Amino acid sequence: MSVKFAYWVPNVSGGLVISKIPQRTEWSFEANARYARYAEEAGFEFALLQTRFIASYGAENQLEAITLASALAAVTQNIKLIAAVLPGLWHPGVVAKMISTLDQISHGRAAVNVVSGWFKGEFHGYGEPWLDHDERYRRSEEFIRILKQMWSEEETVFRGDFYRINGAPLKPKPVSAPPVFQGGNSAAARQMAARVSDWYFMNGNDIDGFKAQIEDVKRLAAAHNRTVKFGANAFVIVRDTEEEARAVLQDIIRHADPEAVEGFRSQVRFAGQASPERQGMWANSDFSNLVQYNDGFKTGLIGTAEQVADRIIELKKIGVDLILTGFLHYEEDILAFGKNVIPLVREKEEALGKTVSAR
Repeated sequence: MSVKFAYWVPNVSGGLVISKIPQRTEWSFEANARYARYAEEAGFEFALLQTRFIASYGAENQLEAITLASALAAVTQNIKLIAAVLPGLWHPGVVAKMISTLDQISHGRAAVNVVSGWFKGEFHGYGEPWLDHDERYRRSEEFIRILKQMWSEEETVFRGDFYRINGAPLKPKPVSAPPVFQGGNSAAARQMAARVSDWYFMNGNDIDGFKAQIEDVKRLAAAHNRTVKFGANAFVIVRDTEEEARAVLQDIIRHADPEAVEGFRSQVRFAGQASPERQGMWANSDFSNLVQYNDGFKTGLIGTAEQVADRIIELKKIGVDLILTGFLHYEEDILAFGKNVIPLVREKEEALGKTVSAR
């Protein structure tokens, strides 16, 4: 199977880096409509819309994910729209209905990313309780089970610790079952992915780090007679030479907003220490990695188009099914990635396939 490409939709202000470096990236609907059409033309299969309700690490303005996904569905033809939601701030029955509606509007292009939550301020700000770490994942698992049940059964009855559904119907059903994505690095997150999710998103990492996560979740899923697909986060900087690409990276870090980065570090450290393992997804992230808030620099998609394509093939070989990309200057970088990198990856995949079949 060919590796798939997704991109972070910049539906929050500030771009994808916590840096004051000038970015030609906008958060408005008009800008995101352009980016979505360009990404679709460039060969991207998925767009991930972030969920954010309160400003953090510079994201002062936020557009809600499902609402924006519905608007983008009307101006695109093929790209699948992954809307992120927060259990605790959303009711699963309502989300099931909204995503089903999005799937109808988009003719089968809806997906959902269930985010268990790391930002305590959002829950307190909106008057909702903040649960312990593993309890948040137990709630998310119930949330996902309800989504899938409502999308597939005539009526849903559910009795859980967090939710009750009393014979609720849902019509119309989605055109096709929307795939469910999730992230998280803790034991609770991996176990939840193994039991109920279709895709497991991983923060940026090196090859060994990705491989360990993939092997663990695959092992856990096999115990439930399930398979899970894997997405890897990466911030992409492609330039004519590796030196130019590295210089852009250093400029991003040099112009980092220290106050915002440290605020982010504080929030994620608090969330991670609440897990039984006493660490979260960002436990091993230094200041420079936290500048890209999902560790995207670690993945190493920084260099020439050839170098980036080779790195993507390395990721494919260890079991990565999807590359989730972020960019500095969205309009031009998405177009350049589609023109210069994706075709190279397809060529290398074809050559890889011939090598494997010849053995």
